[in-house]
Amino acid sequence: METKTKKRTGPVIFSGYERGTAIEKALNINREDILLEIRESKLRGRGGAGFPTSTKWMLTAAALSDEKFIICNADEGEPGTFKDRVLLIEYPELVFDGMVIAAHTIGAQKGIIYLRGEYEYLLKPLQEYLEGMRKDNFLGKDILGKKGFYFDITVFLGSGAYVCGEETALIESLEGQRGEARNRPPYPVNTGYMGKPTIVNNVETLASIPHIIIKGSEWYKKLGTGKSSGSKLFSVSGDCDKPGVYELPWGTKISELLELVSAKNTKAVQVGGASGFCYNKTQFDKALAYEDAATGGSIMIFNESRDMLRVLNNFMEFFVDESCGQCTPCRIGNVKLLEGVKMIQKGDYTFAYINKLKELGKSMQVASKCGLGQSSPNAFLSILENFNEEIFNRENGGTNEN
Repeated sequence: METKTKKRTGPVIFSGYERGTAIEKALNINREDILLEIRESKLRGRGGAGFPTSTKWMLTAAALSDEKFIICNADEGEPGTFKDRVLLIEYPELVFDGMVIAAHTIGAQKGIIYLRGEYEYLLKPLQEYLEGMRKDNFLGKDILGKKGFYFDITVFLGSGAYVCGEETALIESLEGQRGEARNRPPYPVNTGYMGKPTIVNNVETLASIPHIIIKGSEWYKKLGTGKSSGSKLFSVSGDCDKPGVYELPWGTKISELLELVSAKNTKAVQVGGASGFCYNKTQFDKALAYEDAATGGSIMIFNESRDMLRVLNNFMEFFVDESCGQCTPCRIGNVKLLEGVKMIQKGDYTFAYINKLKELGKSMQVASKCGLGQSSPNAFLSILENFNEEIFNRENGGTNEN
């Protein structure tokens, strides 16, 4: 793997770790105790949904099957997100050790890294790193002398579809099918890859596991807030002097992050990537946490020079392109929302029609089949609400006519 270009610092993931130490400790702990430790840590999925990690693990561990799988979701396709790439390049020991610990805990024999198609340049170095793990007996047969514990990891290169970040669409892709979300139930914990019980965890989620095993759940949940324990990696981009990946405790305010990255004259902050929410100056006291301003990690900063309607147009064009087209609310809804943005840009609209589009966006949030259509209206709704005066007080304004 590539060498670290600089030393990163953080309370959990960037706090330092020696390869294999958490695996060695975990192999001497009962599986039930590991599950309890993960539950007590209150670790939640770091891909964006925030589902309790222990629940996935417990349900998969309890499933009766002769074959189980661990899938690492490295399909980092959310605009403005690049934290998982940093983990795979600079901290592969955390990600892969986390997978080995998960396999020991639930009784899995095979792990798969679903790697974003655009990250093809990482394929060879990741495979070389895994080969090194096999030579050192961290993968393969009887890992570290643990009789009967066989586990290995392969890397699968995705095809560049945004929707494959959704876990069931990802599984469909792995099986050679078109990347489309499955109907649920059944859930992957019972019927996942090849019809077998499967855990799908984000790169960052798995990278947190070794630290929890080494330092304990009590240490971990002292960080963050009561409902959002631990730390979070943030991919910060846009109008700031110090963009990059930062590890901060959950509960950090947007204003504190802006100061940390030397952002000046900030007008708006898009939290959660294109599928997230856009906040204005009056909302910068919001906390980055599941219970307030939730995010999978993308933070986009826009200063006073930016036209928020152009920003919104960019986001909606992305979703129109990336919708798989499987369900009508997402397939048609995103096109209609984009048409509305272009009408506002031309000044050829009525407020009654814009209100209908807002209702459409809310309907998409509840009626779409997967997270793409459920979250794609977020930017449309939040930007129109939080930047109403800028957007609708343009030279070519609309009317109140029906």
